[in-house]
Amino acid sequence: MTPTSSAATHPGAVRPRNEDNLVDRPDLGLWAVADGAGGHGSGDVASTAIAESLGSIPPGLSAAEMLAQVRLRLTAVHAELQARAIARGRGGVIASTIVVLLVRGTHFAALWAGDSRIYLLRGGQLHRITHDHSLVQEMVDSGALSAEEAERHPQANVITRAVGAEGPLELDKVADRLHPGDRFMLCSDGVFKELAEGEIAAHLARGVEAEELVQRAVAAGGRDNVSVVVVQA
Repeated sequence: MTPTSSAATHPGAVRPRNEDNLVDRPDLGLWAVADGAGGHGSGDVASTAIAESLGSIPPGLSAAEMLAQVRLRLTAVHAELQARAIARGRGGVIASTIVVLLVRGTHFAALWAGDSRIYLLRGGQLHRITHDHSLVQEMVDSGALSAEEAERHPQANVITRAVGAEGPLELDKVADRLHPGDRFMLCSDGVFKELAEGEIAAHLARGVEAEELVQRAVAAGGRDNVSVVVVQA
């Protein structure tokens, strides 16, 4: 059975430019959210490059070949963005977070760098599949901050990994079996900064699609770009 999905993105209520990009390819079992960073349009360049590269993966690949293609293409975009940043000068970066969900048969895999997230609603319980690569998450992990303090911290937007950032690209990965009724949500940080996880769980449990989740996050404040992909596996 082919998974079904919905996807939506919005600049939010504050920012004039949307530097998020989406990949919504249920025919490939491939979805992604990229949240551009760097300012002055650089984030849009980075997230667009990611979305175009992943979105052009051809059909007919095995699960292993698909996973390899995702890694190869993200690594190639990473090198391309680094080269563009060097050519531009001024010591800046052209970078983007990335979360990717792959579904094939009875299994799924998630890959990510940065603080965009994948949530899984399973049996009425919401689970965060990803673990943020961010300065405040490191502080929470070390016990220096509580999760509540992290949300209000002035450096809450500082990420420690990204496609295009300095050094080699590091992607974390989680893989597992699917359960009947599994429902995934991929999102940029503009969603979970506005909607509590309990609220997200309630919306996913009643079958809300991506567009409504985006509109709710915008209505709740929309301080950042807002992007959601919902996948019913």
